[in-house]
Amino acid sequence: MSELKILFEDRDIIVCTKPRGVLSQSDEHGGKSMVTLIEDHLSADGTKPYVAVVHRLDTAVGGVMVYAKSKPCAAKLSACVCDKELFKKQYIAVICGKPEEARGVYRDLLFKDTHLSKSFVVDKMRKGVKEASLEYETLGYNEKEDLSLVKITLHTGRTHQIRVQFSSRKTPLSGDKKYGARDGRNMLALWSYSLSFFHPSSKKPMSFCALPDENEGIWQLFDLKELLR
Repeated sequence: MSELKILFEDRDIIVCTKPRGVLSQSDEHGGKSMVTLIEDHLSADGTKPYVAVVHRLDTAVGGVMVYAKSKPCAAKLSACVCDKELFKKQYIAVICGKPEEARGVYRDLLFKDTHLSKSFVVDKMRKGVKEASLEYETLGYNEKEDLSLVKITLHTGRTHQIRVQFSSRKTPLSGDKKYGARDGRNMLALWSYSLSFFHPSSKKPMSFCALPDENEGIWQLFDLKELLR
C-alpha cells in the first residue's frame, strides 16, 4: 500500500496526495483507502482520530485532496465545496487528439445513469439532468502520439464530468475505455493538480499543487514541470 504523502497538516485539516488506484473513502469491503491511511497516521499516539471526507476523486484518479479532522471543520469545508469560488480544483489530463480551440469553456447538460455507472451529454433538461461547466487550456501537443495535455478548471462537480465532456467532443481522455478511448492504454490520464480553499478556522486562503510521477505511464510524454510553471 502506498505511503501517505502529506502536503500540509494542522489540528483542523490534512492535505494529501492521493495515489492512483486508492479509494478516496472506505467502502463496505473494508479495504485500505485514504481515510484508513490518514487514520493510521493520526492514531500513532494511541488516540482514535476523526477523519471526514469533504470531496472525492475517482479511484483511478490521483492528486490533491483535503480531509477534515473535526466535525465543525468538516461542515465548513463541505459548505465551501458547493461554492466553486471558495473551493477551486484544477486538473490536468491527456486527451486523444486536439480540441477545436486551444482554450475554451464547455457547457453541457449531463445525465447520470446509475445502473450503468456512467454519465451522458443530453440535449434538454429533464429529471436527473444537471448543468455542467468547465474551462480548459491546451498546454502541449505530442504530434507523434496525437495526444494533448490540457489543464482544466471545474465550475461544477458532476460525476465523470471531465471524462464525458471531452469524450462528447471526440477527444476522450487517454486510457478511458469507458468513454470511448481507443488508444490502447490502460491508465486513465487524469490528475487533480491543484486545490485552493479557505482554511475552515483561520479563513486564510490556502493553495496546494502536486504533479503525478513523470515516469509513470503517459505523463512522461510531456514536460509537466515546464508546462505548468
